[in-house]
Amino acid sequence: MPFDATMKTLALYHELTRQLAVGGIPDAAVEATLLLRHFLRCRRSDIFLNGAVEVPPLLCDAVFDALRRRRLREPLAYILGEQEFYGRAFSVTPDVLIPRQETELLVDKALLSLRDRVMLGTPRILDLGVGSGIIAITLALELPQATVVGLDLSFPALLVAKDNAIRHQVYARVHWLNSNWAGALRDGLDFDLVVANPPYVAGKLRTTLQPELAAEPASALYGGDDGRADIDLLMHDVARLIRPGGTFLMEIGFDQGDYVVDKMKAMGYFNLIVVHQDYAGLPRLLQASRL
Repeated sequence: MPFDATMKTLALYHELTRQLAVGGIPDAAVEATLLLRHFLRCRRSDIFLNGAVEVPPLLCDAVFDALRRRRLREPLAYILGEQEFYGRAFSVTPDVLIPRQETELLVDKALLSLRDRVMLGTPRILDLGVGSGIIAITLALELPQATVVGLDLSFPALLVAKDNAIRHQVYARVHWLNSNWAGALRDGLDFDLVVANPPYVAGKLRTTLQPELAAEPASALYGGDDGRADIDLLMHDVARLIRPGGTFLMEIGFDQGDYVVDKMKAMGYFNLIVVHQDYAGLPRLLQASRL
């Protein structure tokens, strides 16, 4: 709705909170704060300490347009154009999944697995299915001596990842490939670490999930009817790319732990196979060492 008058900051905050809550948005007050911080370029405290400051009509228009989009259940991260991951802001678009906090567990375990290797030299890391680039770029930032390769089938996703690499000043240190999983990689590359966050949501559950997921790329979310199609492809291919003693880390669905452990054991290429729980106590991450 167009505005021909100003609106005070605190009043705008309360109106956003009210309308988000009426629209069924969880954490309405938090999202109202994030919207105002984004559009007003202010700190959270400014909303309350400077609540009498008037917001110009054009800015009110922009804020209420964002409110309209959010009430239609467009994800907030797409409206803001970015999402935080591992303490850093990353650009996101509808071409990539929105970073989730539980994926930070993968980064934590990756860094721990490379602790000894970093002391010996330059670790080689492969990220299969980079999306917005959060894992590859975060590992490049945390491990300046590492060589990182990021691969994705989606060319638009790779463009987002490259933009994020430029944003975080690691563009020259991450090598990007457009390929379906490991199809573009030859045998015997001997990576010290291979990480992946494949599509693992069961397609048959699609209509039962939160409406915001409809805005995210389906090819990056759904792994076939049972959620296992891409997981099976990955586990079939990954052994040939990891050096002996190297590590494989893969994010999984909460109900896939037993399945991936059994499959990895049956392959015979890995040991020390374990599934880690995420910070909510759910099975979330497969870890295995290459024999």
